Amino acid sequence: MGRIVVHLHGRAKDAAFSMAISDYANRLSGNGVSLSEHRNRTNPEAYLASIVSKAGKKNVIVLEESGENLDSMAYAEKMKQWRLSNDDIHLVVGPPGGFGEHSEGMSSLSLGLITLPHELAAVVLLEQLYRASTIIKGLPYHRV
Repeated sequence: MGRIVVHLHGRAKDAAFSMAISDYANRLSGNGVSLSEHRNRTNPEAYLASIVSKAGKKNVIVLEESGENLDSMAYAEKMKQWRLSNDDIHLVVGPPGGFGEHSEGMSSLSLGLITLPHELAAVVLLEQLYRASTIIKGLPYHRV
């Protein structure tokens, strides 16, 4: 059964973001989702390369504005697929300046057409993964 690893470029500096990230990470820990915080001084190329070298390019999905847009039900379907896979899936939240050309040709997801600070993007992604897990379990967290 595949796990989902969410990679963050550095720890959240803002206490509110840090608390929200920690809260959702704790909620997701029993659902095969883990959090990996990388050094925030690593440049985008090295950050992404370190993840790809360990996970393999086909298992890495970067979060970018131009990526695939999913609604909450589609996140639940993706999460089911990822969990049934033999491989771990690595969702990568970029550094403040994004990945630029370093993510060309890679799978990507979007959190919408708006630009979000990377710390807020991490919170939104983790919340959607938590929501997806509750949809899969049939819990009432998600309301249509």
